[in-house]
Amino acid sequence: MKKDQPSAGRRSLLRAAAALGATATVGLLAVEGVGRSPRPSAAGTAQATGAAPAGAPSASAAAPSASASAAADGAAGPEAVPLAGSPVNATAYRLRPMTSYAPSAVRRVLPPVRSRPFLKLSGAGRAMVLTFDDGPDPRYTPGILKTLRKYDVPAMFFICGEMADAHRGLLREMADDGHVVGNHTWSHPLIPSLPPSRIRDEMGRTSEVVDRELGSAPLWYRAPFGAWNKHSFEIGAELGMEPLAWTVDTLDWTEPGTGTIVRRVREGAGPGVVVLSHDAGGDRSQSVAALRSYLPWLLDQGYRITVPRR
Repeated sequence: MKKDQPSAGRRSLLRAAAALGATATVGLLAVEGVGRSPRPSAAGTAQATGAAPAGAPSASAAAPSASASAAADGAAGPEAVPLAGSPVNATAYRLRPMTSYAPSAVRRVLPPVRSRPFLKLSGAGRAMVLTFDDGPDPRYTPGILKTLRKYDVPAMFFICGEMADAHRGLLREMADDGHVVGNHTWSHPLIPSLPPSRIRDEMGRTSEVVDRELGSAPLWYRAPFGAWNKHSFEIGAELGMEPLAWTVDTLDWTEPGTGTIVRRVREGAGPGVVVLSHDAGGDRSQSVAALRSYLPWLLDQGYRITVPRR
């Protein structure tokens, strides 16, 4: 995923698509704050510590860049069931659900097929989630990891498969630091424009790279441009993943200036907020600099930086 800025026409299409979809809220059983111990699985497996969704998600109906109330889809949230033993062979992800390969005693419970992505965390108290899309990129990801490491907080990285395949050392560094690695497709395409076979290939190949490198496949995915469709929800569930959108869009990909990015995070901060930023796809030096400013501010305001857990 080399450059993710859409054309003006595509941005209009995406706004319209986003306006059609409501987003649900992730319920939490537990949250992980500052001073946590590194988690053994960066892909977000049940062995990791952090926030866990449970029960039917509460409702929120917003485009991925804003929040408002609406009816939830009513699907029950996934159970937190540990996956014991060796990870499932990822090469068959595109063929059958992951439960087909594990003995009954260790089968992982697949999530339900959603009709909208999760937008924010609920019941987390004064907690927020920081997410970074499109990487890893050796020009910017190390700076973000350095800042997160300095303040000992976890984050989520929604990686593109082609970037992760080219920079596996950074993928391992994310895992070593205890961050959650999510699936952002292989090449950052516009999902609604693809046939189901291509969607499965984009998502499946990315899960394979993460599984081979980290030992477990991602449990969370995010559609490029925030453009979801029915097939992506179905395929994501088959691959064992839940869809996560965002509450606050920093629009850092427009390179608005470090101060503007910082202001957007501060003004959008609140309980359960999920912040969207980028660590690849263009010049992300402003995103790196902004994190150094708003992260200590959030901590000073009493926010816990956490990650969702399945």
